Amino acid sequence: MLCGGSRASVHLWDHPHPPTLGLGGNVFWRSSFVLRPSSPRLQQQMKSSSRSHCKTPVPQDCFRQGEDDPELPIEGLSPVAGGIVALGKFDALHIGHRELAIQAARVGNPYLLSFVGMAQVLGWKPRAPIVAKCDRKRVLSSWSSHCGNIAPVEFEIEFASVRHLNPQQFVEKLSRELRVCGVVAGENYQFGYKASGDATELVRLCEEYGISANIINSVMDKNQLCGIAKTEEYSKLKEKGQVSSTRVRHALAAGDVRYVKELLGRPHRLISTAKTRDITNKGTISLQTSSLLNLPPGNGVYEDCSLIVIGDEKKHPISCKVIVDTLNLHIETKQVVEVRNSNGSQELLLLGIEFG
Repeated sequence: MLCGGSRASVHLWDHPHPPTLGLGGNVFWRSSFVLRPSSPRLQQQMKSSSRSHCKTPVPQDCFRQGEDDPELPIEGLSPVAGGIVALGKFDALHIGHRELAIQAARVGNPYLLSFVGMAQVLGWKPRAPIVAKCDRKRVLSSWSSHCGNIAPVEFEIEFASVRHLNPQQFVEKLSRELRVCGVVAGENYQFGYKASGDATELVRLCEEYGISANIINSVMDKNQLCGIAKTEEYSKLKEKGQVSSTRVRHALAAGDVRYVKELLGRPHRLISTAKTRDITNKGTISLQTSSLLNLPPGNGVYEDCSLIVIGDEKKHPISCKVIVDTLNLHIETKQVVEVRNSNGSQELLLLGIEFG
């Protein structure tokens, strides 16, 4: 398997090479850093937590939300209060991101802190995510076995609300408004307006504000070429280096799904909307690429794939071959694909196609 630590680095703020943010399905909480206690009880909790803020090392149950408290999390109290947040760009949810979550879980309740609306604010051209929004919860849940049987939760913040914060202001937000107990970041992590803060400054500021900071090494790939590189740029990417979302995107574009699997730590799952009328017993399902919810591999023929009807995962995946071209995606299988059809041929459903 792949070795090393993790690097969730990349510039979270203004940067000439725009990263794509993964949006988190139903596993995230969104905040614009406007936190208002909505009841006297919650106000008292916030005051209590401000008098006894987290210390380092952080205990495992630091500010844990108990099972006997059905009101939490609700508006007015930060859902990540007392947790350990991983900082980075979580488009691909690759093994480097997973390592961040693992390190966070060793200290407390693990969260991924993501930023949304960056493309709109900075005027970047939209592009398909690597992980479909509706599929992120499944991926994070699959990490629980690595994280002490706790599935990390994704917490989203509007980028517009933090874009102009300098490094100190950003850490102050983490401490005083989100009330996190600690952060985990990669060794090359940069943050603050125009990426003016680095990992060393993050550690210093976290110490100043009384929260823990864990900086970890980069996860490196296997430095092993899988087949013939299709471009010079791709060949360079496949030399030994850091696992990154950029590597995943290039590997997908090259159709190297085995390499993608190594980088993700799981098969790439493509999600598509479909109608029940698209599912026939003829052994072929044809879908338009416009129905895809995330990034497909490059044009080509892919053997040894699996087809899953989302929401009906109790059934075994169906072996299939997938043909991808610019406008269409064709799924060929020798098995009958059965779907529940309650209201006729117009019923919408989700299909998952796993590669490799």
